[in-house]
Amino acid sequence: MEKNILVMENITKVYSNGFVANKEVNLAVDEGEIHALVGENGAGKSTLMKVLFGVEKPEEGRILLRGQEIHIDNPNVAIQHKIGMVYQHFMLVPSLTVAENLTIGMEPKKRGLYDFKRAVQLTEETAKKYNFNIDARARIQDLSVGRKQKVEILKVLIRGAKIIILDEPTAVLTPQETRELFTELRGLKQQGYTIIFISHKLNEVTELCDRVTVMRAGRTIGVRDIKDVTEQDISRMMVGRDVVLKIDKEATSPTQPVLKVSHVSKQLTAEKKILNDVSLCVRRGEILGVAGVEGNGQKELSEIITGLDGDYEGVVKIGEAQKDVRGLSIREIRENGVAHISEDRMTYGIVGEGSIANNIISDRYYKREWQNGPLLNQKKINDTADALIQEFDIKCDNREQPVRMLSGGNMQKVVAAREFTTDANLIIANQPTRGIDIGASDFIRRRLVKLRTEGCGVLLISADLNEVMEVSDSLIIMCDGHIVAYFKDAQQVTEDELGEYMLGLKRMTPAQIKEVAGDDE
Repeated sequence: MEKNILVMENITKVYSNGFVANKEVNLAVDEGEIHALVGENGAGKSTLMKVLFGVEKPEEGRILLRGQEIHIDNPNVAIQHKIGMVYQHFMLVPSLTVAENLTIGMEPKKRGLYDFKRAVQLTEETAKKYNFNIDARARIQDLSVGRKQKVEILKVLIRGAKIIILDEPTAVLTPQETRELFTELRGLKQQGYTIIFISHKLNEVTELCDRVTVMRAGRTIGVRDIKDVTEQDISRMMVGRDVVLKIDKEATSPTQPVLKVSHVSKQLTAEKKILNDVSLCVRRGEILGVAGVEGNGQKELSEIITGLDGDYEGVVKIGEAQKDVRGLSIREIRENGVAHISEDRMTYGIVGEGSIANNIISDRYYKREWQNGPLLNQKKINDTADALIQEFDIKCDNREQPVRMLSGGNMQKVVAAREFTTDANLIIANQPTRGIDIGASDFIRRRLVKLRTEGCGVLLISADLNEVMEVSDSLIIMCDGHIVAYFKDAQQVTEDELGEYMLGLKRMTPAQIKEVAGDDE
């Protein structure tokens, strides 16, 4: 086996605003290995991979492939060099079949027309070659998340890639789907393929990978053989300090309800409901976790509760006064004690062009205590922003910096600084740590637990099973728009069992759920 199939030497990338994303970064990947690339958000991993795939051009440095210097000006050149990239967010056309998606840009023709039969044949041959179980004629919109992930990898393989970059490939997979993917990746490795594996899940890095390169603040910190390090060692290299990966929660005694969802249903199409007779209760002093494969109604549930969606059947009541949210504006819902961390922070969490200070006070600026006559009380705004930047450890130049210039983890801390300081009695946290680094994730999880211990109720929706099991007190699992299981104690369920419920392989009867829930429903 030839060593160092790929070398990136002294890569420096500076963006037009002066931000140094990569500073003399080095990466050396051996042929036929699975090589992990880890680091906090803002560490420079994505930029480095964009340079490798030709999306970004570096100011300095060079790329060597099998010892020869190459110049990658765009993704087409990367593909010509047999380098492929699978992005975290799928780039598939939902209405087309698997075969049609796989052959986009390389469509087989017959008498000048698209040859669907040949496309299916090519897809089936490729899937068989790599032991990927996939239906070439199935439409993307009808596939599970795990199957979509396979299509993305096959799309790279069918174009001849021998070096495959995977960006957070397991972010939304169940344990069963993750195991299946790992089996397939090990199979690719045995066939001589080289895989660069970007992940925040250090347990997966230590299970799957051969070596790990750690980045911090735009620089390479070090390279280690996986057999020589623990998860704690890797996290210490990433963050520059010890990170305790387990959260110790004080016992609490939940009190009065601050959220009651009763028999809520929502139509997705004329034939299909995305939510089907969902009932749940969140009380002060508890975190109720919601687990499920994405697309099973969790997003719609959070949007109904927070007033973003008013088209549903059933009743949702919030706060100690148990006010019906139907007909309330989003501001009125917030004034009744609801805080919201949206899964889409770029659309609903921040104003990218706005300053950190303005984003932090965007939910309260209209209140009398934030005004000074006809003007805003700028001193109070500045003092509050500075205090929260320090308290939430937001890495930035100053309070006037536009939020769009921050890393994902620091953007999320800005959202958390606003939402966690509203004196809310209910927090809807939808994917609060998605795509952010271990340090920021740990900070936000501990804050949620602290707020719960202080008497707040939390509805935690997360695709990260470790997170939902570790942070939650009680837990519901959703599949096909239904609640299919309820655990009064989140510690009662194993990760594998959770995956079986999420995939619809197991489910409790409504009577069993009602019996477990008791007065909580």
